[in-house]
Formats: sequence, C-alpha cells, structure tokens
Amino acid sequence: MANGQWYPPEWPDRIRALADGTLTPVVPRRAATVLLLRDTPAGPAVHMLRRRASMAFAGGAYAYPGGGVDPRDDDHHVRWAGPTRAWWAERLGMEKGDEPGAQAIVCAAVRETYEEAGVLLAGTGPDTVVGDTSGDDWEADRLALVAHELSFAEFLDRRGLVLRSDLLGAWTRWITPEFESRRYDTWFFVAALPEGQRTRDISTEADRTVWTRPAEAAAGYDKGELLMMPPTIATLRQLLPYGTAAEALAAAPERDLTPVLARARLLDGRVELSWPGHDEFTRHVPAAPGTAGGAA
Repeated sequence: MANGQWYPPEWPDRIRALADGTLTPVVPRRAATVLLLRDTPAGPAVHMLRRRASMAFAGGAYAYPGGGVDPRDDDHHVRWAGPTRAWWAERLGMEKGDEPGAQAIVCAAVRETYEEAGVLLAGTGPDTVVGDTSGDDWEADRLALVAHELSFAEFLDRRGLVLRSDLLGAWTRWITPEFESRRYDTWFFVAALPEGQRTRDISTEADRTVWTRPAEAAAGYDKGELLMMPPTIATLRQLLPYGTAAEALAAAPERDLTPVLARARLLDGRVELSWPGHDEFTRHVPAAPGTAGGAA
C-alpha cells in the first residue's frame, strides 16, 4: 500500500540532473516551523495545516505553522526573554558569535506561529504570556506582519511585549534536498499552546487546520490518506513516546540538531534517493530512457 510521502513528479528528472552534474543547487533559505502542542486525555495533540493545492511548494501536504526568515528579524533588536541569543546560537548550530542569525531563526518561529495560527509566544515580561489574541486590533497587527508592513520587533515594541524564547524547544533541523527548486534550511521547534490562547484557521497558505494526535496523523500517512513531506512525518513519529506537551519540551534540549539532508547517488544505472537516519524514505528512481538501466 502506498503511503502519503510527498514526491513531486518533477523530482526524477531533477535528481538525474543533479547526479550527472547538469543541475546547480540553489542556496537554501533559512526558515523555522513550530510543532504546537496541547494536552488531551489521550495524550498531546499537534496543530497541523494542509497547504493549499495551488501552492508551488508542497501543495496539498500537511505541515506545521512556519516560514522563512524576514531580513528584519536579523537587523532589528527584538525585545527578548529566556535563554540569551548567544545560547541559542550555540544550540542551533550557528557559527560562533552569530547572535543575529540565532535571533532571526527564533523570531521566525514565533512570528510565523502568530501569522499562521494566531498564537503568540510573548508576554509583558519574562514570566507572563499574553492571553486571547483574537481581537480586531490584534488581527490588524497580524495582517500587517503578514504583509511585511510591520517588523516583528516593531510589533513587540508597539505592544510592550517581549519574545519568550524559553517557551520554545529546538527539536530537529532539515534541509530541502539539493535537487529541489525551492530550498529551505529549516529548524523545527516544539512549543505548548499558551493558556488562554487558541489557534485560528487564518493562514492564507492553508485550506484546512486540525489538532491531531501524532499517532492518528501517522496512521493517516501510512494509509496514504494524508500527504506529508519527510520531515513532517518523521517529527510526528518522534513525538510518539511523550505523554504530555511538557514531556516533549523537556526532551528538546537533548535532541540532535545535525541537519538532515537527502542524498542522491547513482547505483547500477538507477538513482537512489535517501535521507540519512530515515530509511523509510529511501526511493529508487529509474535511469533516464536510453541509458544503462533505463528499463529498471
């Protein structure tokens, strides 16, 4: 039975082009995504959205709130609480002293969660978190962030808020394969839904949002009912051992953030596509017609 592994039709040609040296990889864009968790009687549930089928990248696939770094996340001083930027730079595997880069990744995680789910990991101080963020004034600010009319630093300043970096746990890091035309170097974080806040179906990139237990979502993927990219289903499976959101967050500091990057290599006229450490995603792409092994 086929599972729900996302596999675009243009990949075989691009994989072969990369293997024979005719494709030059694009530089990946830095990005962040957040596995937002809430506790249920049956264990933690994770917030997921289904990307619109019209999206150029991973259309129709289930994913988490997230997106690329805004250049202003680097060069604007953001009001900050929790571990220092230097601590985050080391934790995220940035070059030594790259505190602006670390700030940008953490900001992207918090900003994108607010833009795509209406959930804000910020408070008036280091021990507080904002409550309901669904009012008209909040929505006006959220839309201004989405439209890049307002930087995240300006948004926090306007409201007298500090980013609560301690509410995030760095979980894993994946880099889009070199043969993809749109590439992202993405840090995945876990976070618990703050008390008093709720997610909203507001992302313009999604046509559906759900709260689902990781086991249920993984079962849907295994049956071929839910389409997912490798890092999405991999992170869902990684959440299975944890009975609460707090347990997952407590485990985050020990997680290995070595980047996962797919490899494509020629084997007997075929291309083998694999993700190190994740054997379930290995695929074999037949050789191009007219080449050795082309009938594979």
